Amino acid sequence: MKKFDNSSYLGYKGLPPFADLLSVEDALEKGQTTEESVDQLKRYHWALKRLSRIFTNRITAMPIYELKMAFGLHAHLCAEHVNSVHERVREMREPPYGLDSTPDEYLDLLLDEIQCAPSTEALVLGLYEKVIPALVRGLENSLEQINKLFEHPTYRVLRFALLEIMDIQNYGKKTLESLIKETHKNELLPWLIFLDQCLEASGDLDGTKTRVNHELSPYFSKTPYKYDPIPQRDERFIDKYNMGVNAEAFLLDTEQPHFPKLIMLYFKRLREIDVPEMMASIIEETKDKPWSYYKDMIRQLWDESRHAMMGELGFISLGIDWTKIPITWNWSYQLNTKCTPKERHAILFFIEQGLMPAKTGKQYEWEVALATENQLAKLIQDYDWADEVLHAKIGREWIVPEIGGQKQTMEFGSCAWDKAYEDWGKWKEEGLTEHQNWWPKVYSDTCGKMGVVPDPKVLAYNVSYEDARADQKMLKKY
Repeated sequence: MKKFDNSSYLGYKGLPPFADLLSVEDALEKGQTTEESVDQLKRYHWALKRLSRIFTNRITAMPIYELKMAFGLHAHLCAEHVNSVHERVREMREPPYGLDSTPDEYLDLLLDEIQCAPSTEALVLGLYEKVIPALVRGLENSLEQINKLFEHPTYRVLRFALLEIMDIQNYGKKTLESLIKETHKNELLPWLIFLDQCLEASGDLDGTKTRVNHELSPYFSKTPYKYDPIPQRDERFIDKYNMGVNAEAFLLDTEQPHFPKLIMLYFKRLREIDVPEMMASIIEETKDKPWSYYKDMIRQLWDESRHAMMGELGFISLGIDWTKIPITWNWSYQLNTKCTPKERHAILFFIEQGLMPAKTGKQYEWEVALATENQLAKLIQDYDWADEVLHAKIGREWIVPEIGGQKQTMEFGSCAWDKAYEDWGKWKEEGLTEHQNWWPKVYSDTCGKMGVVPDPKVLAYNVSYEDARADQKMLKKY
């Protein structure tokens, strides 16, 4: 068919045609069938869904704090785009949609291998050097092939996904530069080649390349993946069993001045590192829920990760070296090893509900921050409070119906929470900690840096978690 020169075609008075989505030439030449588009979308959906769970289930036993936090973000970003891709497929196809099974056995083998990576180095290489770049490559290819006039809804979905997956890729590049040495790559070279072969056999992650025949059998995934519920921390975290300072009792003491409470608020926020460590176990060990359950829980996990980093930022602002403070892991350790997933979620809900009362909860912490006249603290507590409103809603939607009502869930959660404290004396007897009161030194050192005289009453604070929980309920003696 004869081709015409359409380059000079314009709309009324020179307005761009087609809402300026694309040129006339691209509108005439570009495009793929709905079948081709849906096939690619299904691959992205499956990869994003599995990646969100891989990032999540590796948080607990990941010792490096910064990677714990980043995995929380990356899990959340992937989970959010699972939904948008899922909805786009539903718009173009009648059920069954084919979204609950793998679109390609070699793509699944690739993701199995990442999930079973035996070390931090293998995991970050697999994620950030192989899978995430392949996902970016696929999204870029799809966006290049799309005719934005015919398939603009898909274009929007994938354009937004690419923006955030590229954020993951950029972080991944920095991670590889910081943690990976040539010796690591050399040791893992056969496996890295194997991952490339999985992609080649799959026609790349988007399935659009010519497939290369490889005889592939599982490498690391020969041994089925098993979630590790034991929290790990890197060497900066000291005296991890220490429960010698009851932060909540100090904050609720109306006789204590405001400034020291600022330090304690930042401690509480950073201590929230144990929430994603625990929530990852709920997400991993709770089976057969709708995807919206996992998406909501991963969102909350990411929020709790943000709270920990807010505490880190607060300490930075005061010139406090947080690595000198025992940031305990007892909560996540005890709950992950002593409680069922249902008990853990009920405990989480019980605590969230306990944060709602104005006189003792998040509003009170925000008022403490206001009283300090510290702008950073006000912002931290403002958004910390806002997040907990959502988290309480997530609990009401998922764990309350499972247990049978709010009252029953609160009672169930409160009873289970005692397990987090029952080994206080045992840890001391076994020499794991002395439950040292670290507060006087941290407070006095901070006062010294700020040129103020420590308050004797604040220095004298010496209340631990031996007798009372964080909500100040008295504990049974075991």
